[in-house]
Amino acid sequence: MRVIAGEARGRRLEALPGTDVTRPTLDQVKEAMFSIVQFDLPGARVLDLYAGSGQLGIEALSRGAARCVFLDENRDAVNIVMKNCKNCGVFDRSRVNIGEAARYLSACHEQFDLVLLDPPFRGGTLEKILPGVEKCVAPGGIVLCESETGLVLPAEVGSLTLKKQYKYGKVLLWKYTKPMAAEEETGGVEE
Repeated sequence: MRVIAGEARGRRLEALPGTDVTRPTLDQVKEAMFSIVQFDLPGARVLDLYAGSGQLGIEALSRGAARCVFLDENRDAVNIVMKNCKNCGVFDRSRVNIGEAARYLSACHEQFDLVLLDPPFRGGTLEKILPGVEKCVAPGGIVLCESETGLVLPAEVGSLTLKKQYKYGKVLLWKYTKPMAAEEETGGVEE
């Protein structure tokens, strides 16, 4: 597993052994994810929920994101994320947290331009977590979800709208967007 592009291109990333805690995103799928958001990355505030090894958030930082918050509930995974961030030279733009995703989202007061969701497959995790994610997405923001094929997600989750679904072998990518905030009209006040 490695960083595909940007300032940390080619750097190797560590992951926990086995697939019970982390399931690394395939390079083909990761490349597709970042092709989808390539023009939205420069200066973006990113949330990598279910970070695992941190590969998605690190890829975003390598490609120009301003900062990334990584979250995983497994202490060993969090230690791997910190190590990978340091080895890739992006630790200064990273915040690595340990905790359960729903609890983190319910207490979150930040807004993110890009949320990357690669939770454990099966078990309904995406369906359960998307409503909590929605309130943390900045106007104009994007949510990219990775899931197994066969999963059906709603076309709308609060203010998030499903824009496109992509299939790569046994993996689906879902792109949700949040509309830009309605611009206030500026003009004179009539009396």
